[in-house]
Amino acid sequence: MHRLQALFPINFRVYFCIDNRIWLNFNTMGKFSNDASYINKLSKNIGILVVNLGSPDSPSTADVRRYLSEFLSDRRIIEASPLIWQPILHGFILRTRPKKTAHAYSKVWTDAGSPLVTISQSIANNLKQHLSKQFNDQLHIECAMRYGKPSIGHAIEKLRDNGVQKILVLPLYPQYSATTTASVLDSIFDYTKTIRAVPELRIINEYHDHPAYIDALAQSIRDNRTPGSKLLMSFHGLPKQNIDNGDPYQQQCLTTANLLAKTLKLENNDWICCFQSRFGPKQWLEPYTNVTLGELAQQGTTSIDVVCPGFPADCLETLEEMNMQNRDLFIEQGGKEYHYIPALNESNIHIKALGEIILHYCQDWTTPNA
Repeated sequence: MHRLQALFPINFRVYFCIDNRIWLNFNTMGKFSNDASYINKLSKNIGILVVNLGSPDSPSTADVRRYLSEFLSDRRIIEASPLIWQPILHGFILRTRPKKTAHAYSKVWTDAGSPLVTISQSIANNLKQHLSKQFNDQLHIECAMRYGKPSIGHAIEKLRDNGVQKILVLPLYPQYSATTTASVLDSIFDYTKTIRAVPELRIINEYHDHPAYIDALAQSIRDNRTPGSKLLMSFHGLPKQNIDNGDPYQQQCLTTANLLAKTLKLENNDWICCFQSRFGPKQWLEPYTNVTLGELAQQGTTSIDVVCPGFPADCLETLEEMNMQNRDLFIEQGGKEYHYIPALNESNIHIKALGEIILHYCQDWTTPNA
């Protein structure tokens, strides 16, 4: 036993049950961090961890391959057994898909880098400026990506370096899904398994029907609507099987869409809700965005406004898929005017809305200034 422990960082525990069966437990976490310095600098500081999906380091095929490998290896994304999925992923998908995806990234990449990463960081910076005075400058905000950089573990460590002992986690996913929010939580708790002094954690699971979020979206749509155009609300898709197994995502998307339509005082024939970004052979949530756009154009709809309420920050799926691919599809099928309404991004109305949501969740941690 001791020789095995010397060779492998595994703790062995033997439990004797009353029925005389012996259970052997393997604890593979190994040693925890030395948190003496963290304990010595604990303060009343509060941390906000803003998390988004992530992006490759660059639009090169190699970087995209590394990113897709991490993303598509997440069991929250692909629930198939790794024994079945990993050979498919590494033997086929990662040999063919990265080049095509890298080309798509190259069309939206900026001098500052990935739009999703830079916008998410800007959101975090603006939130700190917006909220700092209300919290007596005791607020520290870090931005992290679920996949890629900056990692969740790195961001939490930066918060701990500032003596933060309470962290509010804000995943930039208004609608909850096991594929998004739950995956963020997995990553956070994987990190906490390596440290001794775990900060108090509070999670914003979703905010799909929060009045501040709905009002911000409605204001952005009003400011960008084309008179007389039909409004298409496109949410990221999800395999239907996930919904059948209890994921609340679809219902929350529909609630968001209906609240938006009500706030905007739209009639039923003024708008439509659909789902984009289908991947793989399985049935996904319907109606599909690309199919719907083609059908609308063929049926005589000449002008359409498109908004993606589930994307707080513009990214590959909005800038390339929605504003390029689907624009071309709509025009090719007979449409005349296609207007993409940008995500809320780092706009003042978005920062104000997120600030209100944050205050709601951590108001008992401190007494904000009036």
